[in-house]
Amino acid sequence: MITRRYFLGGSAAGLAALVARGAAARSAIAVATADDDGFTPLFNGKDLTGWVTPDDKMLFTVENGEIVGRTKGDLKKNEFLVTAKDYGDFVLKAKVKFKNGNSGIQFRSKRAADGAVSGPQADVADGYWGLLYEERGRGILERYPEEKANKLVKKGDWNDFVIDAKGDHVIIHFNGVKIIDRVDPKFDKRGVIALQVHVGPPMEVRYKDIEIKAKD
Repeated sequence: MITRRYFLGGSAAGLAALVARGAAARSAIAVATADDDGFTPLFNGKDLTGWVTPDDKMLFTVENGEIVGRTKGDLKKNEFLVTAKDYGDFVLKAKVKFKNGNSGIQFRSKRAADGAVSGPQADVADGYWGLLYEERGRGILERYPEEKANKLVKKGDWNDFVIDAKGDHVIIHFNGVKIIDRVDPKFDKRGVIALQVHVGPPMEVRYKDIEIKAKD
């Protein structure tokens, strides 16, 4: 009987442990599902699968799970890393760490045969934060007050962009603050997402956690 009591006690303890582990696993699954919210990664953290690169493959590379845009200061035109797929209505999230130069996140844009990209862009650069710019188009479309935008920037750290495009309406949040709210019938209804490196002095910019929730 002593042996049986120890055995039963041990079985009960083991069963309790299994139940606890199962509850923890279910909790983790629930959290993961809640965090998902229908977003799909555009960057796998390993390579540039799903993206169209410029002819110069060294302009965009992957380092430590980050997309790195880096130039030597010899670009003849702005160059872009472009999604192979185009999107209509969507919510796009991305983190950017800006070192120097000039960059931006294009959306609903078009890529030409020579790699040039045209369309709206959320600017990423000192002096241009909070700017909605139309590359190879109308130029500056809208701007959040520069002084306020500069106060939002986390220099040398990761900054969060959320771009929400639905029909003619585009809303952009930067580090949790709405900086652009524009209705523009001239926006294309579909287009690619693209990351920019700019002509001028040598530059570097990094992107990660790029994900999209397509609405159409």
